[in-house]
Amino acid sequence: MENGTALSERRGTSITTNDLPDAQMEADNGKPNPKAPAEDSKPPKAKKGKTPKTPKPPKGPTPPKVKKESIVKPSVEDPESMFKVGFLSDVYQERPVGPDGINKVITRFPPEPNGFLHIGHSKAIAINFGFANHHGGECYLRFDDTNPAGERKEYDDSIEDTVRWLGFKPVRITHSSDNFDRLYALAEALIEKGGAYVCHCTKSDIVDQRGGKKGEKPRYACSHRNRPTSESMYEFRAMRDGKYKPGEAALRMKQNLEDGNPQMWDVFAYRIPAKKKDEEDEEDEEEIGENGARETGANGADSDEVQYAGPHYRTGDKWKIYPTYDFTHCLCDSFEGITHSLCTTEFELSRVSYDWLNNELDVYRPMQREYGRLNVSGTILSKRKIHELVKKKYVRARDDPRLYTLPALRRRGVPPGAILSFVNELGVTKAVTNIEVKRFETSVRRYLEVTVPRLMLVLDPVMVIIDNLPDDHLEMVELPFSKDPAMGAHTIPFTKIVYIERSDFREVDSPDYFRLAPGKTVGLMKAPFPITATSFEKNPSTRDITLIHANCEIPDDGSAPKKPKSFIHWVASSPDHHSPIKAEVRTVNPLFKSDNPAAHPEGFLKDINPDSEEIFPNAMVETGFEEIRRRAPWPAEAGEKAAANEAKTKEEHAKSDVSTMPGSVEADGGDSVKLAARPETVRFQGMRMGYYCVDNESSVERIVLNRIVSLKEDLGKD
Repeated sequence: MENGTALSERRGTSITTNDLPDAQMEADNGKPNPKAPAEDSKPPKAKKGKTPKTPKPPKGPTPPKVKKESIVKPSVEDPESMFKVGFLSDVYQERPVGPDGINKVITRFPPEPNGFLHIGHSKAIAINFGFANHHGGECYLRFDDTNPAGERKEYDDSIEDTVRWLGFKPVRITHSSDNFDRLYALAEALIEKGGAYVCHCTKSDIVDQRGGKKGEKPRYACSHRNRPTSESMYEFRAMRDGKYKPGEAALRMKQNLEDGNPQMWDVFAYRIPAKKKDEEDEEDEEEIGENGARETGANGADSDEVQYAGPHYRTGDKWKIYPTYDFTHCLCDSFEGITHSLCTTEFELSRVSYDWLNNELDVYRPMQREYGRLNVSGTILSKRKIHELVKKKYVRARDDPRLYTLPALRRRGVPPGAILSFVNELGVTKAVTNIEVKRFETSVRRYLEVTVPRLMLVLDPVMVIIDNLPDDHLEMVELPFSKDPAMGAHTIPFTKIVYIERSDFREVDSPDYFRLAPGKTVGLMKAPFPITATSFEKNPSTRDITLIHANCEIPDDGSAPKKPKSFIHWVASSPDHHSPIKAEVRTVNPLFKSDNPAAHPEGFLKDINPDSEEIFPNAMVETGFEEIRRRAPWPAEAGEKAAANEAKTKEEHAKSDVSTMPGSVEADGGDSVKLAARPETVRFQGMRMGYYCVDNESSVERIVLNRIVSLKEDLGKD
């Protein structure tokens, strides 16, 4: 163990450089530290008092007072507006860069590597990285890997990949486990100072000490609280050396039991984690209550068969004991020289214990401030519940496009810029933001409308033969990719045989129907002439329409045709132009029927929407698809732009097997050149249908498309 960090019992005496934040050690060289908080920025000290025998129940937790935030709405058009006005602007003004403040803004995003990030995490990523970027600072990606049960390298990799996908580059990637030796030495120093003790109480004992589940009882001190310092040190080392099983001993901080804040009621510093029966049964951050939220692995095993959590994915079997969030987080913030520790309001009560521990150990003190978290209704974000959905095959995998993990939204085709735009338009305050899925989709739709090209896609095709055109008729029709001329245009074939949506034809016409029916005329988008249906054929067994006959309305005098009341999309049959391109399309609908699936009396699985996914196996796309695939990503923004540029540079002249689809296109010489962009970056608007992207299950033989969001259209013309 590293003993260089041990402190004197007397507070305020000198400490070794191991206790200084890394950023300080690089810059100090004996000079005053510009990152250290000014004296008047020190958090208030906890009120001292003797251990109460029968103290009165608290009136209720009182969060730390903070400066009243400005009520100013951010600008949706300005991606950095949430840092310029309102809450985050006020936070910066509390501790700005300048002669009387700090040298550089340093923040951190500290996820636990025990699952995939979800939509709620996007706000934390945008705030911590964006805040640092806006003020010319730096942001760490720090993995809070203090619980070996359920933490895996694959989650490390996924989280880092997601952060980079959103367009952020960490100044450094660190782990709490990098500091295990240093944290252990500080724990011993805290014991030496009389600031911590080893407790052997059961879970029920601890609940009673804290006043019962509902605060109905008087609080009282743990019977081990006043044990001699030497005894606690002996027991703590015994914990380290494996003398105790999970739940038999834990190190608690000796705080202030008279404080009305539960985070000062001797919270845990070190525990012995137990192996989970199912790694996915671990507590989810979304389901944890604020009372002792992070005290997982506290005392009180329920079974004699409890086993150690097993090897840590980075440190192996070196440790039997692990620091808690309450002990680790503030000290790692201190080690890294974090200036603004930005977290959600469920940690607001923890700010007092955060400051308390840094003060007790007399180390550099970051400033913690809290913002309201982002919740999305109509879905579930719990890792345990998502695991159950996958295990019982309600969804394909944890990145199934119907879920709201960030990898799932990525696979669904939601651009990273759309997610950041959504967070920015919501703004940042201390209030929790509860958003319906519909509002998220509206924001995504608005973003896609001006950033992706348009194509014609027929989901459920039915053949139309235009009888008054010759069999070899071919006309190349120019289609713009967008209203924005910068996106360019392309040409597609128009022939005697076209395919239209089955829903765009009715056997029996009616006055309020404006699409194709016997004797009715409609326009084909951008085609030279409208068509009129003359007859149709049906399958005698299924009664499905298999063929529609029509005529092109070409004026005999060569004049322009009369403009029809409505237009429908289409795809022509032209083998010489490889038209149509066949695809399977998966239409994503809400996974659950209600806004709160967890509230279903029979469990969330009973709220599953049986129509959460519709599959169209015989869809057809027009030939412009090949060009937009070649030009992906759409849009070239955030992390996708950087990734595509890097990959294209490496593969500019490389040749690859066509089997590398969906990243393959045919070059002029007939060779296959690997496309750098990932499949989900091939996005487009299917005119009149919705927004789509290529799914990662695509191959040369089979293109699979996911619907990102539906298209807002005039539903009146039916």
